[in-house]
Amino acid sequence: MKCSFNRILLLAMLLILVGGYLQFTNFFGGKLYLEIAMNIQFVREKLYSKNIDYHEKNIFILAGQSNMVGRGGVSEKGWDRYIPAECQPNQKILRLNAKNELEVAKDPLHQGLDNKTCGVGPGMAFANRILKVDSNFGSIILVPCALGGTKITDWSCFNSTLRQRLVQRTNEAVRFGGKLRAILWYQGESETRHIHDATYTFPRESKRFLSYLYKELNDPDDVPFIQVALASGPGEKEILEKVRAAQFAMEEVITVDAMGLPLGLAGLHLTTPAQVRLGNMMADAFLESRNTRFRSKSFTIENENNQMKR
Repeated sequence: MKCSFNRILLLAMLLILVGGYLQFTNFFGGKLYLEIAMNIQFVREKLYSKNIDYHEKNIFILAGQSNMVGRGGVSEKGWDRYIPAECQPNQKILRLNAKNELEVAKDPLHQGLDNKTCGVGPGMAFANRILKVDSNFGSIILVPCALGGTKITDWSCFNSTLRQRLVQRTNEAVRFGGKLRAILWYQGESETRHIHDATYTFPRESKRFLSYLYKELNDPDDVPFIQVALASGPGEKEILEKVRAAQFAMEEVITVDAMGLPLGLAGLHLTTPAQVRLGNMMADAFLESRNTRFRSKSFTIENENNQMKR
């Protein structure tokens, strides 16, 4: 009886909508068919909304410098275009492109946003890992904001154009109905060239950057900042260790240790398999963090066994 009543009500509403459309518009052909189809869908949603699967959009920011951009598979000849299984496109993984439009995500994620040849980064492996572990997670919007060769001061200064771009692109993603879930950060190689930068500039400006960033994002205390402890740098090993020590000393963040992951021939950028491993580690870090209130605790994920130390 209830089913028959719903059908009668549906038919009545359709007649009203279609009749009103024919009376007040002068459209014809395919456009008329499309408009009627849209009206039918509208009525169906109103009557049977309980059967509609609404997917939450989860926003993740990708920021920092070249290893977050992704140079996996990149050589002097260009990008080899190899995309491993863990980085394959998925209809539930979207990218905010350089025009602030949503599209199905695929590597290179930073295409059109970086000034050099882009390859495989950690983003696609990160997103696919989350959906593999939690099939009910909803859809994912990746927001690429990294730029190769940048220093921490490029991000931390008062009027930083890079930070402004990050915040603006985050707001654009939110307009599509999403919620910011985490900030993924890989930066610091530029500070390994000089001991002063590693010892003083990097720790001071990292704190400044975090302070400005969270304030400009309206201080979301449930959004973790997941940073990568450096695997490499163009400077001496002693200076690299100074930057890493500053990273591990940072409070109210999650630190994923990339040391020991395979590097390319130049010894600076992570290889494609290394980027896959890093993406999986960052995903595990995020999934573990979901029951933790952030901006109040910190812990580290080690590369060797991927275990948390609180």
